[in-house]
Amino acid sequence: MRLRRRLTWLCCAVVLAGCTKPASSLVPEAGAPLPVRLDFRPPVDRAMTERVQMTRTVERGGARQSEEAEMTTVTHFTPAESGWQLAQTVARARMTRGGTPVETVVDEVLTRFPLRVRLAADGAFVKVLNADEGLKALRQGVPAGQQTGALEAFFSPEALEVRTRREWEAKYGGLLQRNLMVGQHTWAVEGFSTAEGEVRYLLQRTVTGTELTDQGDALVLSLKCLDGVPEDAPSELREVVEEAGGPELTPGVTCEGEQVVARGYFVPMRRTLSVRVKVGDATWTLATQTKLELLEEARR
Repeated sequence: MRLRRRLTWLCCAVVLAGCTKPASSLVPEAGAPLPVRLDFRPPVDRAMTERVQMTRTVERGGARQSEEAEMTTVTHFTPAESGWQLAQTVARARMTRGGTPVETVVDEVLTRFPLRVRLAADGAFVKVLNADEGLKALRQGVPAGQQTGALEAFFSPEALEVRTRREWEAKYGGLLQRNLMVGQHTWAVEGFSTAEGEVRYLLQRTVTGTELTDQGDALVLSLKCLDGVPEDAPSELREVVEEAGGPELTPGVTCEGEQVVARGYFVPMRRTLSVRVKVGDATWTLATQTKLELLEEARR
């Protein structure tokens, strides 16, 4: 999604013939809320280590099954072609099912495949630079004779591009390089797959303020889901849905969460989101949590 810069000008000049009323002051009133700005200024060539946890649970016919995935990712930002390149590697990946470790080829592929993404100068997603390398890593890691049809679809260049773009825009689309007020909403179209089909919903992010972190002042957002476009929806929300292709949204989706991003340097601090939906006779819950573990010290 193309990120937009919206600059609001307040014009208070009134011209009246013979008017002797003094001009209004342009100084903000005492106590007036100030905007919060999240500029895209990533820490250059400093390793950013994050811990990612995801739990997917399905309840059907009185039975409950769950899968847990955990990864440690290391991300670098470097200047490239009037923009940025994001390079991310998976240092460790593991999966459990009902608490029992599960060996999967996906874990091996993730650790073999460093993702490289081109971003614009303002942080807008441009493209995945090495989308074809996912299939190469899969074929190198799969034993001869093993069926890989579903995995090949998952790691196809097209699927990888769509998934990576969707994830970036769900986190940062509409937030960067603009002034935001407490209570202001931004949106993104999100989704995940279930055995009953794809679940799609609108993720609404609301600015709740700032907080002091060990990386300095940070923007705080609350997260919730919308399962439809309200009749009185603002034009920005309608544009988000239109640019996502106008997908059919799944009724009954609910979620809650929080996202915190440092503002000095662009450093994602933490993000939690729990999504719940009933599809057919099954109730699905997807809970994700990402937390900064370490930001490498700046080199001198």
